[in-house]
Amino acid sequence: MDKVAIEPRKDVAIIRLTHGVTNPIGPELVEELGRAFEQAGSEFRGVVLAGGKKFFSIGFDLPALLYLDRKGMSDFFHGFGRLLMEMTAAPVPTASAVCGHAVAGGTILMLATDYRIAATGRTLIGLNESRLGVPVPYAADLLLRHIAGDRVATDMAYRGELLEASRVEESGVVDQVAEKNEVEGLAVETVAEIAALPRESFAAIKENRIEAVLERYEKHGWAKNERFLDIWFSPEAQEGLKEAASTF
Repeated sequence: MDKVAIEPRKDVAIIRLTHGVTNPIGPELVEELGRAFEQAGSEFRGVVLAGGKKFFSIGFDLPALLYLDRKGMSDFFHGFGRLLMEMTAAPVPTASAVCGHAVAGGTILMLATDYRIAATGRTLIGLNESRLGVPVPYAADLLLRHIAGDRVATDMAYRGELLEASRVEESGVVDQVAEKNEVEGLAVETVAEIAALPRESFAAIKENRIEAVLERYEKHGWAKNERFLDIWFSPEAQEGLKEAASTF
């Protein structure tokens, strides 16, 4: 795998995004991340998702995705939704170690893990889709409301602001902030502590916790994703997305 690496830490696997400095999310990264989670979930007792020191992930790879036609973008976007649900349903404890900025799709990836530990200081987190002219993806909206509640999720989605990790800690969007050089170690420790407990009982507890999210996505995900794609290809959204892509 070129864009994702698996790094063993005893019973815990760090799945590291290795797609350059910014870790943009495109079709290949989605495919590799799905395979990595499947492998790590069967070979290890816990998983930590990590990015780079500057960026956890900048979000969607706009310069590449804007070249895709409707079918290509549809394949990618529905695949991204499936990945999020698979990460959410991983039968082992998971955490995100967010040492760098997690923008839009980067924030969405971390929402699909059980715990999120981020670096203090100017580590920016948020869903800025509304500022680009597209909605927050349905899978992300489900996860955010499940984690942080309706008021916090509504404010984040409507305003589209990027906030320092300490600003979103209180809501549960981030569980803990720490110095950058401590984040990965804390994430591994958090996962390892839970992973040491009986696996089957943990899996059953987790199934109960995420059941509503998985059921709603199964029922409504396809239609909601198609609406996202309709808006993505609208002239207004394309203009905003192209402007954003020029800054990559």
